[in-house]
Amino acid sequence: MKILITGSNGLLGQKLVKLLLDQGVDLVATACGTNRIDYLSTPFEYCELDITNQDQVNEVIGKYQPNAVIHTAAMTNVDQCEQEQAGCRKLNVDAVKYLVEACERHNVHLVHLSTDFIFDGEDGPYKEDDKANPISYYGQSKLDAEEIVKAAKCKWAILRTVLVYGITPGMSRSNIILWVKENLENGKPLKIVDDQWRTPTLAEDLAMGCFLAATKGATGVFNISGEEMLTPFDMAKQTADYFDLDFSLVTRVDASTFSQPAKRPPKTGFILDKAKEVLGYQPHTFEEGIKILDQQVQRMGE
Repeated sequence: MKILITGSNGLLGQKLVKLLLDQGVDLVATACGTNRIDYLSTPFEYCELDITNQDQVNEVIGKYQPNAVIHTAAMTNVDQCEQEQAGCRKLNVDAVKYLVEACERHNVHLVHLSTDFIFDGEDGPYKEDDKANPISYYGQSKLDAEEIVKAAKCKWAILRTVLVYGITPGMSRSNIILWVKENLENGKPLKIVDDQWRTPTLAEDLAMGCFLAATKGATGVFNISGEEMLTPFDMAKQTADYFDLDFSLVTRVDASTFSQPAKRPPKTGFILDKAKEVLGYQPHTFEEGIKILDQQVQRMGE
């Protein structure tokens, strides 16, 4: 089986490349610019691809003829999407249209990544068939992309996820675990929100969900996230407990303390019954996620 990945330089993309190589899958990694994954011992095919270039998308998918495309590339910074709406639309909506057309033309199974931000957060956790009502431009762009995928004349699966966290070598992007750990180790006080609920997702778990959907030829919409409903405050508490750090430095606040360009849904999170039953998906607990991250950081420091 041959799988082509978009956005292979991102956090999820890098986890997917590693997982697919470990599973012996014939892999084509694509991203904008040069390949940034230079730490894996197994060589793999890499191709530069600008997903906003329709001709390039068709050319690359036509050249490699994959069985499945896992589309991870997107503009995911919620505030950036709010402020740069034309750029967001180009990456999150137009590019999906080009991928769908190429997958239809070459009879390829499309596995598309989406988000909990398609919901307004008034009634989480959500099932796959709950009604979407985005409250940010990012959420709207991802919902528009879903509608394009759902109308596709090729096989498709949409995997929705929530607050993905993880780490890869050489990636500057932090996550709540490492941010809390670093600040508390340095004795810095933190204000952390306790009125937004999510089911945070370990990047390795999301990669496994993508792998299962692609290799099983799954179709339809699936929720792929962690299972525990937590606030950032809860996540910080578990992090402090795991690393035995002073949690008295953390102050509980509500979301109104911070002003952000884009609105956030108060309570999302997912019900995972369908993914467990159909795909055999089984996520780690948040505590297990902290341990996995800790081990990875230690290995990188060796």
